[in-house]
Amino acid sequence: MHLLLSRHPAHCCCCLEKLLLVLVMLSGDLVAAWDLDLSDGVHRIQFSHGTTTGKRLVCVNGQEVIRKDWMFKLVGKETFVVGSSKTKATIKIEAVGGFAYEYSLEVDGKSLQRFTHDRAQTTSTWLLNVDGQDCRVVLEKDTMDVWCNGQKMETTGEFVEDGTETLFSLGEHECCIKAMSTGKKKKAIVHLLLLDGEKVPASTQ
Repeated sequence: MHLLLSRHPAHCCCCLEKLLLVLVMLSGDLVAAWDLDLSDGVHRIQFSHGTTTGKRLVCVNGQEVIRKDWMFKLVGKETFVVGSSKTKATIKIEAVGGFAYEYSLEVDGKSLQRFTHDRAQTTSTWLLNVDGQDCRVVLEKDTMDVWCNGQKMETTGEFVEDGTETLFSLGEHECCIKAMSTGKKKKAIVHLLLLDGEKVPASTQ
């Protein structure tokens, strides 16, 4: 593998860090990876585990957050935070017999599957293209906070005849999230995103 380094010190340092990360990933110690869906984006979590040295390396979105080069105990936990909300995540390392190990991710004390399921009940997500740019809009139903591509949006809330409206802008476009009653007990309120008055289909992710 060849790497062309700039003469600029800061750039060289950055390149060396990236090279180190690549070399670690190529060493064969990468054992698990997960995608964690939060309001500020989908975060990629990677875990490298050296089963001879006990080395543990956790990377979030390609950035190293935990490194332990020598660990006598090969099983255990590594806890860190993810995203602007500082969501607590824990990687569990468990022996499953012989020299085999199982790796699982817990988020806020729940399995990743359970966290994702619960989060789907408290958020709504829309994927749309605005003026050639892909946008991921997330509504947190409990706080009515709105996020777009990792940024918390400035919003204005209004009460209307059939519910509430949360207003914000994407560039030159007017957006509105309408919260309306369905009259049903199982799903009492439905949220719709309108872009310049046109309904945007909700994402299934």
